[in-house]
Amino acid sequence: MEGAELEAAQQLFGDRLDLAKRYTEHLASSGIVRGLIGPREAPRLWERHVLNCAVVQELIPEKARVVDVGSGAGLPGLCLALARPDISMTLIEPLERRVQWLNEVIEDLELTNVTVLRARAEQAKKELKNVDVVTARAVSALIGLIDITLPLLKGRGQLLALKGRSAQDEVDKAKKKFNRFGVRSAEVLTVGDDLLREPTTVVRIEL
Repeated sequence: MEGAELEAAQQLFGDRLDLAKRYTEHLASSGIVRGLIGPREAPRLWERHVLNCAVVQELIPEKARVVDVGSGAGLPGLCLALARPDISMTLIEPLERRVQWLNEVIEDLELTNVTVLRARAEQAKKELKNVDVVTARAVSALIGLIDITLPLLKGRGQLLALKGRSAQDEVDKAKKKFNRFGVRSAEVLTVGDDLLREPTTVVRIEL
C-alpha cells in the first residue's frame, strides 16, 4: 500500500492504522487459507475491500449501535469498527468457521467495541436491542435483503447496504415492499469520492 491508498488509509483509520494493517494481514493469510477471501483478492485487499468498506463510516452517527449482517470476513463490520472506535459493532454470521476466524482476529487486535453473534439475521432479532444502523455487503439483492435486515431496526434507524452499479435498479425493484416496513426514504449515495479511485455505492434506507 502506497501513494493515494496509503493517504486514504491514514485519513480513515488515523491512529488505528496499524490495527487495520494487521487485520488486512489476517485477510491475506488465514482469511484466504480458510476460504473467507478468494486468493485473487490478495493484491487488491486495501482498494477493493478494506478502504471500500471503511469510507462508509461517514454515514454512521456518533456512538451508534451497529449490526453487520452476514459479516463473513468482517467486511464491512470490522473495517468500520476499526475506523470508528466510538461505535458498538455486532457481527452476525451463521457459519461456525467464519465466527471462529472473526473471534480470533478480534482477540488478536484487542478490539473492545466488537462482538460476534453466531446466528442468521432472522434469529438475531430477539437478542438485539436498540439497533441504530444495520450494514450489509454482498449478502443478497436488496429485495431479499430488506426482509432480513429491516426487522432488526424495530421501526427506527437505517440500513446501509453496500452495492454495485445496479443499486438504483435494486431500489426500484424493492419499492413495493417499503410500506410493509415503514420506510421513510431510500436513496443511492456514493461515499469516498475524494479518497478512492472508485467510490463506494451505498443504498441508505431510513425508517
